[in-house]
Amino acid sequence: MVIFILLIVVLLPHAVCDAQMVKCGMWDPQFVHHKYYQPGDLIIGGIVFQNMFQISRSTFNQTPPQPQLSSMFVQDYQQVLALEFAVKKINENLQLLPNLTLGFSIYDSYVEARWTYHAILQLISPKDRFVPNYKCDNQDNLMAVIEELTSDVSHQVPEVLGRFKIPQMLYGSAAISINMNQAISVYQGEPNGVHQYRGILQLLLHFKWTWIGFIATDDMNLQRFFDLLFQEFSKYGICFAILESFSSLDIEKSAMNFYDKIMNHSVNVLVFYGDIRSMPWLRWLLNTGRIGKNQKARGKVWILTAQMELRFSTSHDDWNIQVFHGSLSFATHSNELQGFQSFLQSRKISSSKEDGFLKDFWENAFRCTFSSSGHTGRAACTGEERLISLPEHIYPRRITGQSYTIYNAVYSVAHALHAMYVSKSKSRAKMEEQRMKIQNQQPWQLHHFLKKVSFNNSGGDWISFDQNGELIAEFDIINRVIFPNETFVKVKVGRLDPRAPPLEAISINEDAIVWHTFFNQARPLSMCNDKCHPGYNKKKKEGEPFCCYDCVPCPEGKVSDKEDMVDCFTCPRDQYPNKDQTSCIPKVVVFLSYEEPLGITLAICAVLLSLVTTLVLILFVKHHNSPIVKINNRNLTYTLLISLLFCCFCPLLHIGPPEKVICILRQTVFGITFTMIMSAVLAKTITVVLAFTATQPGSTLKNWVEKKLTNSIILPCIMIEVVICIVWLAIVPPFPYADMHSSLGEIILECKESSSIIIFIEMSYFWFLTIVSFIVAFLARKLPCAFNEAKFITFCMVLFCCVWLTYMLTLLTTNGKLTVVMDIFSDLASSVALLVFLFFPKCYIILWKPQLNSREQLRMWKR
Repeated sequence: MVIFILLIVVLLPHAVCDAQMVKCGMWDPQFVHHKYYQPGDLIIGGIVFQNMFQISRSTFNQTPPQPQLSSMFVQDYQQVLALEFAVKKINENLQLLPNLTLGFSIYDSYVEARWTYHAILQLISPKDRFVPNYKCDNQDNLMAVIEELTSDVSHQVPEVLGRFKIPQMLYGSAAISINMNQAISVYQGEPNGVHQYRGILQLLLHFKWTWIGFIATDDMNLQRFFDLLFQEFSKYGICFAILESFSSLDIEKSAMNFYDKIMNHSVNVLVFYGDIRSMPWLRWLLNTGRIGKNQKARGKVWILTAQMELRFSTSHDDWNIQVFHGSLSFATHSNELQGFQSFLQSRKISSSKEDGFLKDFWENAFRCTFSSSGHTGRAACTGEERLISLPEHIYPRRITGQSYTIYNAVYSVAHALHAMYVSKSKSRAKMEEQRMKIQNQQPWQLHHFLKKVSFNNSGGDWISFDQNGELIAEFDIINRVIFPNETFVKVKVGRLDPRAPPLEAISINEDAIVWHTFFNQARPLSMCNDKCHPGYNKKKKEGEPFCCYDCVPCPEGKVSDKEDMVDCFTCPRDQYPNKDQTSCIPKVVVFLSYEEPLGITLAICAVLLSLVTTLVLILFVKHHNSPIVKINNRNLTYTLLISLLFCCFCPLLHIGPPEKVICILRQTVFGITFTMIMSAVLAKTITVVLAFTATQPGSTLKNWVEKKLTNSIILPCIMIEVVICIVWLAIVPPFPYADMHSSLGEIILECKESSSIIIFIEMSYFWFLTIVSFIVAFLARKLPCAFNEAKFITFCMVLFCCVWLTYMLTLLTTNGKLTVVMDIFSDLASSVALLVFLFFPKCYIILWKPQLNSREQLRMWKR
């Protein structure tokens, strides 16, 4: 049915031809202007794009005019030579397909659906006969077709040839949609075009180009690009400043608008999405717009797909191509083939009379003509012109990516045929028989062997197909350097491996890239606005694309340490923002240590005070029988001095990093020690009162002045404090704590008291003892005794209360190390007050006034 419809499409226009005419020019289905045939036992078909026809639309009510060959441009003639060269080398190789010869039949598609279908039907017809699917003999057995991808034709061709199960080797990287389940006979000689566009994405990310222009032709499947890749581009932060097509650009005014919109836009990177026909139209638009504007445009970085080539123009020598200087493009990876250079250079007009492409190429390349009725104003071609004299962009000496693909495709078919040949040839005696059988094999039998093709070509590359029938290959990244005389060279500056992880897929030698002169050989930037520096974050602009944004400073307490951060972040707990909010600085660990002056000073004061207390204790022990020591209970005096000695060592527990044991000792030792001091002071005060009362005649209190009184006051007070400490340690003991929030830039190490209730109970008990001692001492301050110790206790308690009241008030406004300093200072100050007021007067009497240290002097009543 499909063949029937195609025959109608191709043959119906010829129904209007005169019945007496043998042929109707180019419209005769058996006449093809551009073809190249070489006979062989097995034939490989080729459909290439070399020329373009100017065809009028058929109306079916009159004889259609004969189509004229367009002189606009000629495609890469090297592709034809690559197919011929591959067949030649295979036929010369005695190890590959022995006793069989390969031939080829190449047709020009003119990138036009009608002529592409005509070429397909001609390939499946006998030579010189237009009878599709008819086989006359064992010659010209079509085994495979090598075809160039075009976006609006190639997706239909596989369905046609697929009816005959003929293997099709496609080359070119148009991102077309081919249903591989239906087109089971299709093999892609180049990596899938989708890989190429993902490569463009990786290229943009590598150079950090996020603000780009996107240009496409109408005949491309734009919806496919947007469905598959647009979201992926956006996901990586790339947005489009320009989205332009050729839809309305059919007049010169539109061309000028296009030129102004594209070339004068601030965006520096343009991605061109097209096929093999698109570049001439783009060049026409740019040159027409440039002439209309008559001004120098901004330089751009053009990113072109693999099928985009700056081809030779035959009728537009004034078309400036400097706009593409420094452009980047992708090309299928290629290596030089052995003998290919000499084969290209040896090509002459007389090389092959069957080559229907060479004559037109020769005329257009050398600007000459073989016919007097040909191009007017051109000199006659001699046929002796040398192809080596042509510029590289007209007749490239280095093999192009597409020519390399054609060469590999021919060899893939040959290796598959050879594998099929070997599998059927069990002995030499059967070789000739198998040769005949191979010629009679159907093309569909070749698929099993094509899927398993694997070989090294003469360029040193390994050729094989994956499970989807796609060639496993890489892309080369090409930089075009265009010279003032409009010639150019292509420099390989990198590669793309589609099967590598995204971060490793692309590698580029930036030093080898030549940028457009507009950029002064510096890497171009292409962003909607400058990047946000560290310390700032992005804020979206209303109504603008997502890659256009404002930069706002980070909120207080947050930082951004990279460019273009979406949001600022909070530093870890052990770090804090620097002044510019660009990084996090480790916080300083703060505690009162022996290495700092304040810590060592307080430690020395504590040690000195303990030495003084020890000396006082030694002095009292040495004079323990003297009246001044025995007065007011000698044991209480020793208890108080020992308690003061312990109290002097308490500050040493506050210096240094807090640890669990230190925190427990710090609170318990301090609480019990001060309870002992306060209870001893209270007992001493009561002793003074009782001592005065006991000296009265008939008093019975004398027995209470000694040990009974001491034990009945000190022991209960200490036991209460011990109970409080035990409950405290059992329920919520103090623990080391790192305070990271109280002070910016500091981690304060301290001992944390978990329960405020127990702290309140302990402090209340402590103040209760202090106030009771103060009241009793205050009431006994005027007793008529020559040495009334209650007076000194009163002064001591006043100072004691002032010190600790100040400490409590200061505690509300300080934290960290200052709190520890206040603890130590209050401890030392209260100890000094007790030592000075209670013991220094006695020391003074013992050392300097020994005459007062007598029973009589101490019993003197104050008159």
